[in-house]
Amino acid sequence: MKCILLLILVCSAANAQNRARVLAEFNEFLKLPNVAADPEGLKENAAWIRAAFERRGVQTQLLEVPGAPAAVYGQLGVQNATGTVLFYAHYDGQPVNPAQWKGSGPFEPSYRGGNPADPETRIYARSASDDKGVIIAMLAALDALRAGRGAPTVNIKFLFEGEEEAGSASLSRILQKYTPLVMADFWIICDGPVHQTRQQQVYFGARGVTGFQLKVYGPRRELHSGHYGNWAPNPAMMLARLLASMKDDEGRVTIPGFYADIDPLTETELAAMKAEPPIDETLMRELWIARTENAPRRLMEVLNQPSFNIRGIDSGAVGEASRNVVPSEAAASVDVRLVKGNEPKAMLEKVKAHIRDQGYFLVEGREPTEIERLQWPKVAAFYSTEGGYRAVRTSMDLPQSRAVIAALEGMGKPLVKMPSLGGSVPLAIIEDVLHVPLIGVPIANHDNNQHSHNENLRLQNLWDGIETMRALFQLPPY
Repeated sequence: MKCILLLILVCSAANAQNRARVLAEFNEFLKLPNVAADPEGLKENAAWIRAAFERRGVQTQLLEVPGAPAAVYGQLGVQNATGTVLFYAHYDGQPVNPAQWKGSGPFEPSYRGGNPADPETRIYARSASDDKGVIIAMLAALDALRAGRGAPTVNIKFLFEGEEEAGSASLSRILQKYTPLVMADFWIICDGPVHQTRQQQVYFGARGVTGFQLKVYGPRRELHSGHYGNWAPNPAMMLARLLASMKDDEGRVTIPGFYADIDPLTETELAAMKAEPPIDETLMRELWIARTENAPRRLMEVLNQPSFNIRGIDSGAVGEASRNVVPSEAAASVDVRLVKGNEPKAMLEKVKAHIRDQGYFLVEGREPTEIERLQWPKVAAFYSTEGGYRAVRTSMDLPQSRAVIAALEGMGKPLVKMPSLGGSVPLAIIEDVLHVPLIGVPIANHDNNQHSHNENLRLQNLWDGIETMRALFQLPPY
């Protein structure tokens, strides 16, 4: 009995030391600024990743094309491998406003909610969850295999992109230039969150995305609201009405043809949706909302429909900065999420047709002229600055899909199988060049504040993620 207790204590101490090493390396990585406005910071991140993987015996190189951050590539050959799998993540992060971060800055990692030994503690820093956490999980999983906890069964490749948060504008050129290196039987995409129940999820597709900026015009300059209110057209009111014409009170998009061209889900995909654990009521309480759009359909169901989202509206000023004026213009930023069957350009054409149907003279990619503003009673400018990409879905019935499911279910924990992720990752860009199956296995907690201030990663998600990566490095034959 004493020997057993001693062994437990020794194993526990060793586990604590391993976790401390993982966190020390994670902290070092998170301190490196990684926003697009800091290209030197991106170079430092790429160099850090190369060095970290090379210490684990992974052969690395930078995949470079002009005018873009380098992608970091790695490969680890395995004797008697049953196949080749590439693991994808990105190392760039969203822009930051340090003033919005509480407790510590975006590149000053800090622990909140307890000490690092508490699995509910979270580490706060930009990209802690999106995507530096999963890169650290891969490194720690390689360490576990090297320490004798199994051996890889497949040749492993890695690709870490430095431009995902900017729309992966150069990814296609990188894949075309380095096709032989990045080819694999399939890719595992490690971006995104786990299910809201905290259960591991695997997704077999992701929605596409496009977006636009819209501006509506009133008088040439701001006018005194007492002298000119109720006479001069108010562009803020005009824009509000125009945007309101695009969705009804239940959340259904009213733009003609918006829900056309949707590829239906298969029987396997519908069965996976039906088996998803219920989460809507829990999420409503967590988010303090008393209703949802498109009720009574569940979140999982509406994620498999295209969406129209107003990202922001700007006109005049509010709060202490508000002034008694009729604004001169009003602007909105909109994103459109796409499902399989939708084409980005075609969806934007439907939006533009709807704006014209509301009586607007629409100019594209420029400001209207004086003559145009004098000639037309309602004038708007449409800026399609985001080309976007279409949605992709991989069949859940492929041998590769079944192998990933088997590896994850072999961990002995519940698994949520998602036909499509609600967010957008550049699957279409990868598919168009390489034509390989794409399967998503994320590790981050769903409430991680990604893209916002106070981004975080729950430590238990990191520890679980290490085991998830280790299981995927040891895939069964497919």
